[in-house]
Amino acid sequence: MFLVPAGVYLVLFFGYPVVENVVMSFQQYTTTTFYTGAAPFVGLRNYADVLSSDLFPQALLTTVLFTAGSLCGQFVLGLALALFFRRRFPLSGVLRSLLLLPWLLPLAVSGATWRWMLDTDTGVVNDTLRDLHLLSSGVPWLTGTSQALVSVILVNVWVGVPFNTAILYGGLQDIPTQLYEAARIDGAGPVATFRHVTWPLLRPVAGVVLVLGVMYTLKVLDIILVVTGGGPADATETLATRSYDLSFRQFEFGRGAAMGNVLIVVSLVCALVYLRANRRTRQVREAIA
Repeated sequence: MFLVPAGVYLVLFFGYPVVENVVMSFQQYTTTTFYTGAAPFVGLRNYADVLSSDLFPQALLTTVLFTAGSLCGQFVLGLALALFFRRRFPLSGVLRSLLLLPWLLPLAVSGATWRWMLDTDTGVVNDTLRDLHLLSSGVPWLTGTSQALVSVILVNVWVGVPFNTAILYGGLQDIPTQLYEAARIDGAGPVATFRHVTWPLLRPVAGVVLVLGVMYTLKVLDIILVVTGGGPADATETLATRSYDLSFRQFEFGRGAAMGNVLIVVSLVCALVYLRANRRTRQVREAIA
């Protein structure tokens, strides 16, 4: 009986939308459907249209680059900050609390703030670079095809670092201090201690953080829409923004649903790869033990 409320919630707010999205992807679902109620069955035509589109390869590549860049930045900075805050010093608790602010702010607010900061002409970033005489002219952070992708990656890293830091810091707290004392007695330095003590025991937590990061980053929509809108010249168009564009700008809900399902499949593949790799790691450890 305790499981019934959670089961009902999952069926209504997760199961039903997924099933409805799958059904819609096999229909010609447009704005006229809301008036006529007619959504003709078209089979796999929506999937064929989105997969054969000229924009799909570019959107897929942008999604991979955006996800990889965001994950690397978030994880490296998050791990570095978690290791830093593991040491006890005055005001460490206050600084950890302030670090959570980027994660707690609404993404639309964060995106709008960064859009203002990265503006080519009036942005504070270019003004600072000019004042320091590092640049003679402004960098087109939002209007250059290569710079725009870097910009949205930096914004997403800024948003995701607090989450990575919080989870990794919790994992570090679970490592027994006796192991570090034994490593110091054996003469291990900081690098050796991290390699042979910290990282092996932190690896399960790191794996969870990376999987959750992939799931979250693949579906990032609001940051890209607010900061660049998918431009310039579709340079920041990902699978998520492409699905949004098909559904709510072109009003091709069937094709948008098909693109959304493609994104779900990509997420499931990443999750299955992680689970299989984790299972192999456990089997190797059990065999060694």
